[in-house]
Amino acid sequence: MKLNELRDNPGAAKKAKRVGRGPGSGKGKTAGRGIKGQKSRSGVAINGYEGGQMPLYQRLPKRGFNKPNRKQYAVVNLGLIQKFIDEGKLKGDITEDSLVESGLVRRKKDGIRVLAKGDFSAKTSISVTGASKSAIAAVEKAGGSLTVTSAAATE
Repeated sequence: MKLNELRDNPGAAKKAKRVGRGPGSGKGKTAGRGIKGQKSRSGVAINGYEGGQMPLYQRLPKRGFNKPNRKQYAVVNLGLIQKFIDEGKLKGDITEDSLVESGLVRRKKDGIRVLAKGDFSAKTSISVTGASKSAIAAVEKAGGSLTVTSAAATE
């Protein structure tokens, strides 16, 4: 077999119908688009239009709501804070700024919220925007204190 003998399988490649090439072709003049109207013109896409029938996106029920001014908190677990304390990356009283400086949190967003996942044994005071009740209990159990600067952020 030589390169000049290579052929596709018979029927694998079908030539496209050339429209608008005279009356003898069977697809001349209007090229199968009918006469006039939006669909006969070029560059028209009617996405989601179902010929006057109620479109699918309008038939389906709408659910949920995204509050446009909701607060977004950077979330930190107590286990990670303990890990950073053990590695010596966090020392003394822990504030939101010290959490960002240590690299535990990338940015503050609307504040930092502490959750209780993981073991916590350090005797430190933590000051953050929000904390879960179980996180506050875990820090106090370890002998430290967790103060929440904004009362609205606690649940």
